[in-house]
Parts: sequence; C-alpha cells; structure tokens
Amino acid sequence: MHEKLPTFFNPGQCRNESEVESKFIVHYLLPALGYSPQSWNQEITFGKFRLDFLAVTANLLNQQHQLRLILEAKHPKQNLDRHVRKLRNYLISLDVRYGLLTNGKQLRVYEQENENLNLILQFPCSETPIYIEAIKGLVGKDKLYTSSQFTSTSNPSRTTNSKVFTLLRFTSKTEETMKVIAVYHNKGGVGKTTTVVNLAAALSKKGKRILVIDLDSQANTTFASGLIKFHDETSDTIKGSYIFHVLKERDKYPILEVVRKSCFTSPEFDVIPSHIDLMEHEQEFIQTEQARTRMVKKLQSVKDLYDIVLIDTPPSLNVYARIALIAADYLIIPSDLRPFANEGLRNVRNFVEDINTFREDMGREELKVLGVLPTKLSTNPKFVQYTLPKMEETISSRYGFPLLKSRIFERQDVSKAVERFVEIGDLDIPDPCSVLDHKPDSQAAAEFEQLSTEILNLISE
Repeated sequence: MHEKLPTFFNPGQCRNESEVESKFIVHYLLPALGYSPQSWNQEITFGKFRLDFLAVTANLLNQQHQLRLILEAKHPKQNLDRHVRKLRNYLISLDVRYGLLTNGKQLRVYEQENENLNLILQFPCSETPIYIEAIKGLVGKDKLYTSSQFTSTSNPSRTTNSKVFTLLRFTSKTEETMKVIAVYHNKGGVGKTTTVVNLAAALSKKGKRILVIDLDSQANTTFASGLIKFHDETSDTIKGSYIFHVLKERDKYPILEVVRKSCFTSPEFDVIPSHIDLMEHEQEFIQTEQARTRMVKKLQSVKDLYDIVLIDTPPSLNVYARIALIAADYLIIPSDLRPFANEGLRNVRNFVEDINTFREDMGREELKVLGVLPTKLSTNPKFVQYTLPKMEETISSRYGFPLLKSRIFERQDVSKAVERFVEIGDLDIPDPCSVLDHKPDSQAAAEFEQLSTEILNLISE
C-alpha cells in the first residue's frame, strides 16, 4: 500500500491556483525537495518575467547566483499542455535547466537543453510520495546545489555542467557580434511588417537584445509596435525625431537618442520609428552618397548594446531599401508565393546583386540571403497538402533563392493582436501586441517561435 501524503496536503482540496501554490508547492513540495524559505522566491519579477516560484543558490540581492529551478502553478482546471511553451521561454531566456509545471492534479518535470524542452517525469499529484525520491534526484536542493559548480564573472576559469545566469545578463556586453537583418521584398502586402514585429518579439523572449528600425515611410512597423499613441497630427510625438534624422545628420541624432521603447511584447525591444514625412526627403538621400552608408557607421556605435537589429524596408527599389540592404548582414524575403510576388523576386535578385557591387566597393562582405519566408499562407488543408509544396519548389528552381523551413500562415490571432485598442476617455488609442503575448499558446505564436529558432541557427553558422 502506497504511503499517504501528509495530512496538510490533499490534491482534492486545491480549488484554484492559489491553493495549488500554497497547499501543494509551499507546504509540501518545496520542503520535501529540501528547499528552505530562504532558497526560493514566490511571485517574483526577474529578468522581465513574472515567475510563480524561483529557486536560487543565494539571495537575489547578491550580484551573482545560480538559477536552479522554476516552478509554475496553474488552476486545477487548466490543461498543462497550454503552458509548456511559456515555461520553455522562461527556461531558455533565464538559462535555467529544470522546470516544474503543475495544476495540483498532475506534476511534470522538464529539462531544457540546447533550447529543447524534454519531459522527463510526469505523474498524478496524489502519487507524489511515490515519486518524491525520483524528483529529489533530479531537482532536489542538495542534488542541484552540489552536483555542479557554477561559473562566475569574477572567476571565469571555473567550469560548469549547468546553465549559468547573472544579474548582469541583460546589460553586459556580449561576446557575439551584433547581427543586422533586413526584411525586404519589393512587392507590398506580403506580411513584411507582421514578420518584423513578431520575429522581434520571439527573439526578445529568447533573451536577445533587439533593435527594430523602420525604414518605410508608411511607418507600419512604427504603428504595429505601439508607438503611435497620439490621436491626430497636432499631438504627433514622432515627427521631431525619427529615422530621417539618424540618416540626415552625421554628428547629431545618435541611435540611442532616437530609439523608443516598445511595449509590443515582454521583454520590450527598442524601435527607431519612421514617419510619413520620410517620403518627402527621398531626393536628399539620392543626391547625398554619404547618407547611404551613414546607417552602417551609426550602428557601429551600438554594436555592444544589441544582439540583433531588424530593419523593415519599403516595398520598392528606392533609396531607403538600398540603405537597409547596405547596412544589413543578412536578408529575409517574405513572400506569399503568388505569381506577382514571385515575379518580384527577379527584381529582388537583381537589386541584391547591385547592392553587393556597392558593398564590395565599401569593403563589406556580400549580403547573405537567409531565404524566402513563405507568409500569409492559406490554412486550407488541400492548399497545404497539394498546392503549397509546388509553390515552394518554384522558389529555388526558378528564382535561385533558398527557402526557409518556417511557414507563416494567415491567422486571425495575428491580426487581432496588432489591431488591439484601448479606450481612454472618448478616444480609441492603438494598443497592439505580439501574437506571442496576445495568445501565447496559439499556432501562430508557435510559427514565429519556430522562425526565431531557425534564424538564430542560420546566423550563428
């Protein structure tokens, strides 16, 4: 006969998330795993994430410590499958190896390794006493705290078998070089802006420091990232400082003076906004060759502050598209794969070849095309099964571009996230957010998460 749970915990008495936290995690599970109240924190905002429980090796006020275990509690009626992706984001972004997920009825133990999340143990909470030694062997305090040393910034010669996190992670310099990615197609309506802002959100959730640059005079990315909070032109807060000023002035308007913080996602990312007035200044930049390379030089001044820069471009062959491709290291080409978009790929190919000639004269390497990204795709099963594969095959065979493995389908969740408004008095103020924040368990969120992983793999090669 199985040993019974202590009388102070009964899974059947967990009627809500709060009771799962207090009756199961606080009064039973954490003590059973050897964690004293001094070694864990509840309802803590850390690294821009709001965590239910976080176990650490030292007080969070210490300058260095090791994150060991994240525990997430859900309502007993919640399906745990819906929360796996969010737990994975926590573990990856905060460099934590183990995570526990429970709704008071079932307990799961996950291990994160190389950005993959593996389920290593699950069972009904009523059988916790049976499995408690197995859990302790994986994530118990004594096991985790003594099984490996951890690297500190003050002693880099020490080695570790586990993930390490310091309070300096989000502000310290990175050893990796900042990557600049342009998102471009000379045909409009292919989901370029949607790709930029949601890819930025997905990368930000992976702990990357992101800068988005809007180089399109339509300013769709500026709007989509939530920077247009004014109701009419008399309250315009963008016109006095936006991408035009960065390109126009050699010694004024450095990037850090122009960037705005976007609340489009959590963690936030930075945006250099655009403005519809940008179209009036195109001739100035055509006649001033130095302006075409100014973005390259100004980005150098922030190369230690960002991991990835994403540039949204106009759907044309104009000077702003040229500036973007000169400044970029990589290129993503969103396309709905329809005939006009495909015909436009010939223009894109010729444009890239022209840009590479200019880059060579500058002493810059050729622009690396990461691939064509299928976007705004129909979810119709017959289309996906029969038509889409034929459309994708055409990209490489006829136009000579690689094809990304990720696919972005046309889904209502994406449009609803960007079209959100809040009522302030008599006004409806835009309040867009990423689909990963609006509906994190949706298929649309999964598609952008997959895209971010693919892009990170490609630019790290």
